Amino acid sequence: LPVLEALRDHPQILVAWRSEHFFLLVASFIALYGVIVAFSVPGAVWMTISGGFLFGPMAGTAASVVGATLGAVALFLAARYCFGDTLRAKAGPAIRKMEAGFHENALSYLFVLRLVPLFPFWLVNLVPALLRVTLRTFIYATFFGIIPGTLVFTLVGSGLGSLLNAGQAPDLGIIFEPEILLPIAGLVVLSLIPVIYKKVTKPAP
Repeated sequence: LPVLEALRDHPQILVAWRSEHFFLLVASFIALYGVIVAFSVPGAVWMTISGGFLFGPMAGTAASVVGATLGAVALFLAARYCFGDTLRAKAGPAIRKMEAGFHENALSYLFVLRLVPLFPFWLVNLVPALLRVTLRTFIYATFFGIIPGTLVFTLVGSGLGSLLNAGQAPDLGIIFEPEILLPIAGLVVLSLIPVIYKKVTKPAP
């Protein structure tokens, strides 16, 4: 992969440039990440891993989350105000599959979709706009919902240097390890509590 090749072949250059132009590099990283998400270009996972390599776990996670959220918001606004019909066609029948969940409890449902990739990331950016989810709900669920997965892949990136030196590639399957998957599953359950409570307390017809 080009990203891995660049990190493997030019690590000293990247590290030196980071030391001299840290804030510019962070800003450029966030902007590039936002463009990738806004235009639904494949490769966001590798950007997240690169962020971990360049900035470490905490700063890398923050930069990736901000960039991804900005890109998601840009696509959300484009779907709502500019290219709704075109993007609705791109979303296809997935709108109907998600419609009930968003109407039941938009915040909880969107938070679950951010935690668990039941649908592609770009699709989860489009459909809420087409179903009239509020921008505030979209930003809140996106920003906080992508933090756990982003942190996992950023941690992979923070240890990337030693892996590449050993001639190994990062294992993206780490997110399915029990120590990673179980906390995420716990967050999913917590996010569903409002929906469950609403169903349990709903008066009988």
